[in-house]
Amino acid sequence: MHHHHFILHKPHGYLSQFVVNGKQKKRNKLLGELYEFPEGTMAIGRLDRDSEGLLLLTTDGKVSYEVLSNKFEKEYYVQVDGIITQEAIEQLQKGVEIGFEGKKYFTQPCKASLINSPTQLPLENRKERDLRHGSISWASITLTEGKYRQVRKMTTAVGFPTLRLIRVRIGNIHLDISSGEVVEVEDLLYL
Repeated sequence: MHHHHFILHKPHGYLSQFVVNGKQKKRNKLLGELYEFPEGTMAIGRLDRDSEGLLLLTTDGKVSYEVLSNKFEKEYYVQVDGIITQEAIEQLQKGVEIGFEGKKYFTQPCKASLINSPTQLPLENRKERDLRHGSISWASITLTEGKYRQVRKMTTAVGFPTLRLIRVRIGNIHLDISSGEVVEVEDLLYL
């Protein structure tokens, strides 16, 4: 069987799925609105509605399982409320306590650093927060795990809630396509 693999720059406001059941069906923007994916295509991992950036899709469950394993780093650029401190960055690097499935969870150590505003990325032009509402800053966080809303919970745990979250890298695949763009590739594991 021939499988299909895709790289997508998920725009803000889209769900990382193809079907929604229930009352909110009409109000949600879904991945199938961006491209005509073949039947059986699944998102590898998710980005919530308010997040944007790199999303991989495949028709091959084995590839999905491999990418979701802890073998692949996932890097995020995070805009946070306030000027994030070096102390907060060090806390993120060591791991922080967050809530997960109603229990306390201590995140694995990760890579974290302060960065400048990511002007080099092909990001959609979203209005920056008015500085009258407080300062903002950016950090890079690289994980090998991926719990539900983990990065957002981590920045909140160190006192700097996330305002904007962009996944910029999974393994060796970097975000280098425009928002909403989809590229079909031969393989996701060896890019």
